[in-house]
Amino acid sequence: MGLDAGLTALRLLRADPGLGGIWLRDRDGAIAESLVDAARRDWPGLRAVPAGIDSESLLGGLDIAASLAAGKAVRDPGLIARSAGSLLLVRGAERISPAIGALLAGAVERGEIALLLIDEGLAEELPPAALIERLAFHLRADGPDVELEADPARDGDAPKIMTALAGAATMLGVESSRALNLAWRAALASARLAGRDGPEAGDAAVAAILVLAPRATRVPAPEQEPPPEPEREAETRARDALEDVVLDAVRAVLPADLMERIARERGRGPAPRAGGAGERRRSPARGRPVGVRPGLPRGGARLALLDTIRAAAPWQKLRAGAGGSAGTIRLARSDLRVRRFEERGETLTVFAVDASGSSAAARLAEAKGAVELLLGRAYAKRAEVALVAFRGQAADLLLPPTRSLTRARRLLADLPGGGGTPLAAGLDAAEALAQAARRRGRTPFLILLTDGRANVALDGAAGRAGAEADALRSARRIAAAGTGGTVIDIGKRAEPDAARIAAALGMPCLHLPRADAAGLSAVLA
Repeated sequence: MGLDAGLTALRLLRADPGLGGIWLRDRDGAIAESLVDAARRDWPGLRAVPAGIDSESLLGGLDIAASLAAGKAVRDPGLIARSAGSLLLVRGAERISPAIGALLAGAVERGEIALLLIDEGLAEELPPAALIERLAFHLRADGPDVELEADPARDGDAPKIMTALAGAATMLGVESSRALNLAWRAALASARLAGRDGPEAGDAAVAAILVLAPRATRVPAPEQEPPPEPEREAETRARDALEDVVLDAVRAVLPADLMERIARERGRGPAPRAGGAGERRRSPARGRPVGVRPGLPRGGARLALLDTIRAAAPWQKLRAGAGGSAGTIRLARSDLRVRRFEERGETLTVFAVDASGSSAAARLAEAKGAVELLLGRAYAKRAEVALVAFRGQAADLLLPPTRSLTRARRLLADLPGGGGTPLAAGLDAAEALAQAARRRGRTPFLILLTDGRANVALDGAAGRAGAEADALRSARRIAAAGTGGTVIDIGKRAEPDAARIAAALGMPCLHLPRADAAGLSAVLA
């Protein structure tokens, strides 16, 4: 949703800070900047908080400078206590660690602060779920923009409004009771801003658009013709009419590809995206700072000087008898703190392509086009791509891991196809590449293009039964290793064979009988 929705959410939050806050996903930043400017006008006490803030800064601890100046321990109450009743602005919210997210979520739950989270990350990079669940408003800069204005000329019976919101939540697949409570509070805040004693249907529509629609997990069923009027009680007619008002408002803002987005997000889970950033890994010297830990500054680890002094300060009086000149800070080994960093690993996307049968040439062409499109983005995303084709009685590594587009085009030209389907051999070859990538510190991602109809076993014997058993065993080994990925069913019709392989792999299965290069790249991006 656009700027108008963001400004409406900001007004509702100002009317009721108990709504928790706003989470805005905006990679370009244009809408975010306008919303931040409005927040500065509406919230004079707005404070900016770095995404990498540590727990002591949030909750309070020893104030080093004040303690050294006063000659005694002086405590800092912490940002949350100093900001009671204020709005905290966090840019780069996708970088908030789970531990800091839990502390912020607790403060929001207790009503101590409200949050404006600006998320500039990729699709798979999200703030902690426990935190965003407590924020009423989830907005996307690329969503449809709508003018939000509550219509006062509607029924204002509070129980009916709550029933309508509950019905809309059910139709949208929103199962969280917290989300329904936040929607009710948003409806109350909308009525309060308009100077009304209770919410009307228009207030419920505003709440449903801003609170329930972004959490939708299914598209509401289309309206059905109601039964004849004599068969329906007046109370039922009024309830249904009110619910229709809310659902009609929500339908107008749901994205057309809602179910595709949900399928992709659910299917991949924590796995990386094809050609995207890899797993988060701890690093002693590189990446995003994520706090400090006790330790020695060796092996590339960096000394956190201020944190070391903070740890040593409470012990200075006890250590004063050990000698030394006045003003000397006496450090012990246990005081030393080193910085912790987190970096994104590189990824390897392995295409395993069924090159058997009469359609082998078309499938290889589709895979080659998708490889080239992914490689075009690989330089910015630190990704490599490899291609395995299986046909006849074996699997061949056609393209070793590379991010060179020129090399890929040369190796992918004029590849042969046809013959049987040694699916197990293809899976084993792909997993061998995945294991090698892990040993090099990369995150593997498998894209399997097949109809799943294996007919050549690992020992080269022909026959469906043995070939399918070998393929399922290979798939389960890949799942046990934790390799993420997607199965693309390229059969003319969706058959259970590919779905069984996908289930054994623990991966989603997408049926794309005409998976051209652009379509494949769009699904995997």
